[in-house]
Amino acid sequence: MPSQEILAQKQQQVAQLAEEFKAANVGVLVNYNGINVTDDTQLRKQLREAGCSYKVVKNTLLKLAFEQAGIEGLEEHLNGTTAIAYSEGNYTDAAKILTDFVKKNPNGSFQVKAGFVDGSAVDAEGVTGLAKLPSKEVLIAQVLGGFNAPIQGFANVLNGTIRGLVIALNAIAEKQSA
Repeated sequence: MPSQEILAQKQQQVAQLAEEFKAANVGVLVNYNGINVTDDTQLRKQLREAGCSYKVVKNTLLKLAFEQAGIEGLEEHLNGTTAIAYSEGNYTDAAKILTDFVKKNPNGSFQVKAGFVDGSAVDAEGVTGLAKLPSKEVLIAQVLGGFNAPIQGFANVLNGTIRGLVIALNAIAEKQSA
């Protein structure tokens, strides 16, 4: 039976994790079994540079934190060795870094289990799909390019019409002067 002090510490840890998960846009659960210290340090550095948090947490504490944060559907993935990477910023960074790490280490022991996006659970395939998305900046550029294309086309059409009118007026002026 845990002492009251240890129980209070665990409750505080669960409450803190729940608040962080509520604030996070995205989270990715991984099975970190078989990763060596050097690779783990490199992975943590990449995630930290991308603005992501990465923690190894006991499954029971994660389950309680998910319940408090209102994230459902991840309980079945909370078995074995579990770590979580989450971010309040970019939606794709954590997923990209972790799926790239899985590809670079094909021994099969380090793998993506599942995740959440805006409080909704996604499976491993959903996390992989998220990792394939371009970054937020690229998506914004593509949307703005899509908005710009019709306007540019309209300007070209108007330009062509005006150009045609000027050529016709020039031809009339030349014909009358001749």
